[in-house]
Amino acid sequence: MNMQNNPLKIYLIAGEPSGDLLGSRLMKALKKKTGKNVCFYGLGGETMENAGLKSLFDVSELAIMGLAEVIPSIPRVLRRIKETVADIERIRPDAVITIDSWSFSARIHKALRKKKLGIPQIHYVAPQVWAWKKKRARTMYKYIDLLLTLLPQEPKYFTPYKLETEFVGHPVIESEVSQGDGKAFRKKYHIAENQKIISLLPGSRHNEVEKLLPVFLDAARELYEKDNKICFAISTVRTVANKVKSMVNQTHLPIVVAESEQDRYNAFNASSAAIAASGTVALELAICNVPHIIAYKVSPLTALILKHFMHIQFVNLSNILLGREIIPEILQERCVCGNLRAYTESLLEKGELFERQMDGFKKVREILGQGIQTPSENAADIILKKVCNKNG
Repeated sequence: MNMQNNPLKIYLIAGEPSGDLLGSRLMKALKKKTGKNVCFYGLGGETMENAGLKSLFDVSELAIMGLAEVIPSIPRVLRRIKETVADIERIRPDAVITIDSWSFSARIHKALRKKKLGIPQIHYVAPQVWAWKKKRARTMYKYIDLLLTLLPQEPKYFTPYKLETEFVGHPVIESEVSQGDGKAFRKKYHIAENQKIISLLPGSRHNEVEKLLPVFLDAARELYEKDNKICFAISTVRTVANKVKSMVNQTHLPIVVAESEQDRYNAFNASSAAIAASGTVALELAICNVPHIIAYKVSPLTALILKHFMHIQFVNLSNILLGREIIPEILQERCVCGNLRAYTESLLEKGELFERQMDGFKKVREILGQGIQTPSENAADIILKKVCNKNG
């Protein structure tokens, strides 16, 4: 699709690393579909900046999770929302697209609606209303014009409530995660072929790293004490890299801290198992057949609220998509060193749990689907159609 007139102006808002990666891929797809006749504005992280976005401010300060963690940051977040809305008013883009982080994105959309600017407002990645806050699906149409979902079962939760909703596919399919080069990773970091590598993935938010990485490192220490041929790889992102390195330096364990996307994919390819925070990374591991467990814990207050509102049997997306547990979920008070070590040892032994995961990963890939186009290209087509319809 080629725009004949002035360049299309797209305002993108991605407040967290997962959204940043989605945003960069969407930018690439929009460039392709418009013959590069598009300009980008908004908020994004390192990957979006590398794709050509100059972020309004450093989004790392928005990478917070959980009620108890969010409350102290409210004044700063509200100030940033006000800044962002003012910037949108100044630029008058052809569309505003928020990516993930609905709690932050919703406030942007509500503020924009009050301004009555007539700009199409789009949200990419549905909030998990099938897990909790189902009432949210009834009100989202008031604040956005279009919702793009990653999972095939999601549109049915929103379309009955007058919200145009389209399934575009999950971006993990188009990532290069399954094309990692394990040998290159071993060569770069001087890891022998007879050493097993275990990936540790403690999340991309500061509070996730603070809560999870100490437990992951304790489990790593016990695994290493039983088998000193094991070494570890931590794939992290810029926002928390210094914190991760500081914590790792105190352990004196054989741990590689990898920051680049290529190193991350190469590490996955080289790994015999992984211990991961709950989130998109678990789908990445499933896509490239890395046996893994997920672990997570939040503050007691947040946990109490989640327990009251959540309506799902599982938190891991592979388990949710399959309707059965193939990935052990080590949550809250169960998220302790002994459990992480025991499940990881079970995976390394390649027994029943390992086989269950290998079979399940194949089915997960089938459900997420490999279409003719990438999910990002699907999203770009739908966004451009919306913008063209709006512009007449």
